[in-house]
Amino acid sequence: MAVAIIILIILASSIKVVREYERVVVFRLGRLIGGKGPGVVIILPLIDRFRKIDLRVLTLDIPKQRIITKDNVTVDVDAVVYFRVNDANQAVVKVQDYILATSLLSQTTLRDVLGQVEFDELLTKREELNKRLQAILDEVTEPWGVKVSAVSIKDVAIAVEMQRAIAKQAEAEREKRSRIIMAEGELIASEKMSQAAEYYTKNMAAMRLRELQTWAEIAREKNMIVVTGGDSGNLGPLLGIVKEKIQSSEKQDTDKTRLLIRDEIRDLFEAKKEKKETK
Repeated sequence: MAVAIIILIILASSIKVVREYERVVVFRLGRLIGGKGPGVVIILPLIDRFRKIDLRVLTLDIPKQRIITKDNVTVDVDAVVYFRVNDANQAVVKVQDYILATSLLSQTTLRDVLGQVEFDELLTKREELNKRLQAILDEVTEPWGVKVSAVSIKDVAIAVEMQRAIAKQAEAEREKRSRIIMAEGELIASEKMSQAAEYYTKNMAAMRLRELQTWAEIAREKNMIVVTGGDSGNLGPLLGIVKEKIQSSEKQDTDKTRLLIRDEIRDLFEAKKEKKETK
């Protein structure tokens, strides 16, 4: 009876259930038998040794690494590596601890790759750097039966002093672009003004119309009445400017004010006429 119980216990301990995402690497008397599973796997007591390997994608956080970039900027960078075992036998036979080995390799590769690029590239070309890191890690870990599917740089931290220096550099760059745009605008404006001057020189009628338009704009802005002569050859004001100031509190005197302005304009015309007759 006791022997039967012992046999049942041994048989029960020899039966292993392997899940779909697992594989069992079996060694019999020290020799590799191979990976088994999923399902029920028989392990011979006292003869077989086995190790379970998880085939699912594992996430590996790379701790912050102090890196000096190509342009001598000190940064702290951390990243995350996504990998899985695609060959359970190799993961057991070729490397003692594939997770630790992948972690250490990721740290050294991160420092090596990012130390060869400038700080601006680290900020603007992060996707390209991720792909480069993934390709390097995948090539090295392939003999281990490990597949690195992705690498992602999470955070790039710099010292406060360096942040201030970068902010000043960015401000100077923006001011530089602003000055260039202003200079280009002034150049275009000067070219247009030169073309306009040439046109008005050849077309006196257009020049006279432009003059009248300018006086009209001045009169509208300054609340004035501008009186010009009828002679198209005279490009300046003939009679001058009569200011019109009608306060809101003096609405009842509007007609009187207009009569005074009219008389003043008439006197100016008569004075101009007498001056011409004298000549």
